[in-house]
Amino acid sequence: MMQGARIARRGLSRLAAAAAALPRMPAFDHVPLPYDGPSAAEIARKRTEFLSPSLFHFYSKPLNIVEGKMQYLYDERGRRYLDAFAGIATVCCGHCHPDIVDAITAQASRLQHSTVLYLNHAIADFAEALASKMPGDLKVVFFTNSGTEANELAIMMARLYTGSHDIISLRNSYHGNAAGTMGATAQKNWKFSVIQSGVHHAVNPDPYRGAFGADAEKYVRDVQEIIEFGTTGQVAGFISEAIQGVGGIVELSPGYLPLAYEKVRKAGGLCIADEVQAGFARVGSHFWGFETHGVVPDIVTMAKGIGNGIPLGAVVTTPDIAQVLTRRCYFNTFGGNPLCTAGGLAVLRVLEEEGLQENAHAVGSYLKDRLRALQDKHESTLASCIHLKLDQTFQLASAVPVAMAMTA
Repeated sequence: MMQGARIARRGLSRLAAAAAALPRMPAFDHVPLPYDGPSAAEIARKRTEFLSPSLFHFYSKPLNIVEGKMQYLYDERGRRYLDAFAGIATVCCGHCHPDIVDAITAQASRLQHSTVLYLNHAIADFAEALASKMPGDLKVVFFTNSGTEANELAIMMARLYTGSHDIISLRNSYHGNAAGTMGATAQKNWKFSVIQSGVHHAVNPDPYRGAFGADAEKYVRDVQEIIEFGTTGQVAGFISEAIQGVGGIVELSPGYLPLAYEKVRKAGGLCIADEVQAGFARVGSHFWGFETHGVVPDIVTMAKGIGNGIPLGAVVTTPDIAQVLTRRCYFNTFGGNPLCTAGGLAVLRVLEEEGLQENAHAVGSYLKDRLRALQDKHESTLASCIHLKLDQTFQLASAVPVAMAMTA
């Protein structure tokens, strides 16, 4: 028995040593409040009974998140988690950032909601600040509540302005879950059998797994053929992310967007940049994802990071294009309400004052280098490292790009 006890102690000692060798999160000056709410099991029961069955969760034992502070989340036991998910690429300034909380609290104590039919400085201040981050003549802002709403509005504006109906988007794209944006989305898991007319999906210019490798001109040829053979020769617009988020953090082939924009504009269409995930300093080198491609869109849509978790979205376009909405009554009950726009302005200020774009560039570069080192070490397993700063992913599969494999 003594020998067995010694073996057991040695085993425990090895486990303790292994645990001590694991990386630990740094100290953090925040103590979560004691939790006295319902148990995870009770929340799960209510969720099953009263919420839509379409809602799913991660993990066999779902996390019960009760508090957040900056880059960390806390469960009901007070256990701390590093939040790399950021509420689906939304919390760009950290959970409960004090400056953002203060701005929202101050506005909520004074005026939560009125209507855009009245004057209020919060919406005007935020629109001015947002326009200052845009290039060219992009300075007219329409506020919405989500990215789906923003993209729906952008597509409608393109159709109204051009008088054409056809929209071109990319395969593997995601632009929302309403009927119009579901049509622009090109992933079957996100599409229901509802009317989705007038949308054409071009071959995705994925430089790693795409049909033509990184050959931008061949991908753009498909856009031209869609215009020639799938439309009247005139289109309403082209919508694309600068880096596909839901599609798997897929960068577009270098040179693709300028060429695609040229083809679409020659066909009378507008170019829409979906910045819902790539925007708001996430790519590090630039504030907007489209800037990494050297293009200036006609319409820019945004959400997620714009409000750091507040339900807020926006469409920014030129004064000329914005005029199309004056043909009828258009307005959004909650879009641009004082509470959300006060929070949105605080988000912009935090991004600028704390240098979070520069931080994304620095931390993203460090992470990229470490991922590259892993890729070099495990080349047969880790196929490619996609790296637009803090949007990073690995492709786990063949180490040979599809275009190369087809000619091998």
